[in-house]
Order: sequence, then C-alpha cells, then structure tokens
Amino acid sequence: MSAKQETITFKADSELARLLSIMPNKSEFIRHAILNAMESTCPLCQGSGIITPQQKEHWDEFMKHHHLERCENCDAVHIVCNEAQYHTH
Repeated sequence: MSAKQETITFKADSELARLLSIMPNKSEFIRHAILNAMESTCPLCQGSGIITPQQKEHWDEFMKHHHLERCENCDAVHIVCNEAQYHTH
C-alpha cells in the first residue's frame, strides 16, 4: 500500500512558470528539487539564513575549538577541529 499523496500548490512568477511548463515531469522535478534542498539545509539555522542570539553564543563557544578552512581540492569551506592539527596521520 502506498502512502497517501497530497497536492500542494505554490505561486511562481511568470518566468519560473514558463520554465516549469517545459519540464517533461514537473511534479517529479519539483519533488526532487525540494528533497535535495532539504538535505542541504544548514543544520544550525535550518534554512532561515539567520541564527538566534542563543545559537550565536553556542556557535562562538564551538568556534573556540574549531575553525573554518577552505578545501584545497574542491574549494568548499568546512569546519575543522583545532585538536586535529596536533594529531599526526
């Protein structure tokens, strides 16, 4: 037995509506895009782009023991534990 499906609607500007209209299966495309976006959502701000003052306090404490670093291979910024620099490979 499959899960019950619901229809969800949203407003789109004319250019987005035009682009979606040429998709062979726009519902599948939209489902896939939303699921991908949800998997890539920042765990701290949960996609809002803003952290609360309380989260900022926790972040500041966390960053006392970590730093941001840019990957030499893929150029992505990531968090590195300061303790890791003292360990040899």
